[in-house]
Amino acid sequence: MVHYTIDPAQLEAFERFARAWMRLVAAHGGVHHGYFLPAEGASDKAEALFSFDSLAAYEQYRQRFGVDPEFIAADRIRDESGCVLRYERTFMRPLLP
Repeated sequence: MVHYTIDPAQLEAFERFARAWMRLVAAHGGVHHGYFLPAEGASDKAEALFSFDSLAAYEQYRQRFGVDPEFIAADRIRDESGCVLRYERTFMRPLLP
């Protein structure tokens, strides 16, 4: 799970950033469960939830950061727009029925 503090004035840019990452996670072996964005009232919080079959699969995906042109382009949306003020990753495991 990724917890974001976003610039509410840059919500459109954040949505472009989010759509790029949803596509990249899916293209590189993960399942993206979506971004959860502010809906009512003023808010600067957003969340993303995605999963990989294993830590090894996630680490393979992470090796592309800063190297793969598509990953760099997705991060450029964030960097150039300033849509993300802060983010924090939390690693979790599902408890299934």
